[in-house]
Amino acid sequence: MLKDIIVYITDRNGVKHEVQAPTDMNMNVMELIRMYELAEEGTVGVCGGMAMCASCQCYLLNDVLKTSSNDDEKAMLADAYHVKENSRLGCQIHLSEELDGLELEIAPQQ
Repeated sequence: MLKDIIVYITDRNGVKHEVQAPTDMNMNVMELIRMYELAEEGTVGVCGGMAMCASCQCYLLNDVLKTSSNDDEKAMLADAYHVKENSRLGCQIHLSEELDGLELEIAPQQ
């Protein structure tokens, strides 16, 4: 049986949030940020999670996530602002039990 995991998200104001994330709903980090209203409405997930806008860009703060970016994500980040070596698109990080303890920071608004 799938279980909820804990994800630590630092919002754009520098406030760290500990949130419970369901692993049985096929959700991603972008949807989790929107669910908990951790960013101003309309500033995260503008493209609906299609890896076409970078509004859900996050910085990974630990090494819990073991998967790398796909070609679409790399292409979008190549044209985005505020990109760092640890940047990922939240819409491309799907919640699973392996991500328990994931720490990330929401990138500044584009």
